[in-house]
Amino acid sequence: MKVWKQVGVSLAVLGAGVCLWAFMSPDGRSVLAKVGLASAEQPAAQSAGAPGAGRGQGGSRGKSATLVSIAPVKTGTVNDRLNAIGNGEAIQSVVVTPQASGLISEILVSSGQSVKKGDVLARLDDDEQIIEREKAQVSLRSAVEKSTSYANLRSVARLDVLDAQIAEEAAKLAVSTSELNLKRRNIVAPIDGIAGIVAINIGDNATTQTSIVSIDDRSKILVNFWAPERFTTAIKVGMPVEATSISRPGETFNGKVEAIDNRVDEASRTVRVRAVFDNASDDLRAGMSFAVTMGFTGENYPSVDPLAVQWDAEGSYVWRVKDDKSYKVRAQVVQRNPDSVLVKADLVQDEPIVIEGLQRVREGGSVRTAGQKKAPEVASQ
Repeated sequence: MKVWKQVGVSLAVLGAGVCLWAFMSPDGRSVLAKVGLASAEQPAAQSAGAPGAGRGQGGSRGKSATLVSIAPVKTGTVNDRLNAIGNGEAIQSVVVTPQASGLISEILVSSGQSVKKGDVLARLDDDEQIIEREKAQVSLRSAVEKSTSYANLRSVARLDVLDAQIAEEAAKLAVSTSELNLKRRNIVAPIDGIAGIVAINIGDNATTQTSIVSIDDRSKILVNFWAPERFTTAIKVGMPVEATSISRPGETFNGKVEAIDNRVDEASRTVRVRAVFDNASDDLRAGMSFAVTMGFTGENYPSVDPLAVQWDAEGSYVWRVKDDKSYKVRAQVVQRNPDSVLVKADLVQDEPIVIEGLQRVREGGSVRTAGQKKAPEVASQ
């Protein structure tokens, strides 16, 4: 076939395709009208209510609305919480050591025994100290008798009387010293508490550095923990503290802050905090580890369903529904919770936002919610 015939056939096929497209497509006539190939007026049949007339302005809008699910915006509070690991210690704790050296002659305490301040826990041999006390008492009697005699004799010089009185006072001091040395042969409890494991046996040679037994007053337990620097000004003495221990699963112990250190550790950027817990039931022990929790009053933020938060190149956002239209609202995530997300956004409580059907939502696009009927398709007049 010649070239001019091929060109003619091609143009005829192209023209037929354009006409078919203009006839079948609702927007075809308007496009041809813009380029000057057709009139912009609609056929009379269509304007008179022919089939397809309902696809005008009102009908098209009802059919193209995106089906979505919505949920109202709620209000949530950022509960700033401090979680730390602390170590427990008794409110008073002491390791008992002798005040003198000697052989252990008697042990009067057993492990786990409750003791009172001043109770004798053990004794050192005291034969030598008893003898020294008796010698001092003899010397005191002699000094008293001499001093009394000199005071009654007028023939004795005043200086001799004074020397006798001084000798009497020295003898009294010697007796007091001997009694103190004898008293120190008893090893006594300095505080009320519970005795630990007794670390000595009868016959051991103890010195002033020998550990006899440890005593803990665990009527209250102190828990020391380290808080991040940002909580330094938020933590106050007397604030409530909750703690749990691995040795007491399922139980929560309530206490309060007793003391806060006066400086922040430069290496860890943390501050030392001490909390006190009542232990009247004697369930807790010194040396236990505790998971410590403190709650602080936070700020209120809009709370949205986690499904509502979307992301693009500029960050996170949500779709707000207003007058059956969808609008993008920038939402900065503040805190993620299991069932909600707190955001910083221009949202108010109970305002509807899209949580499902997000793939087809567009800025300013028409939407209809699940359960909402489609807009009726009415013919244009």
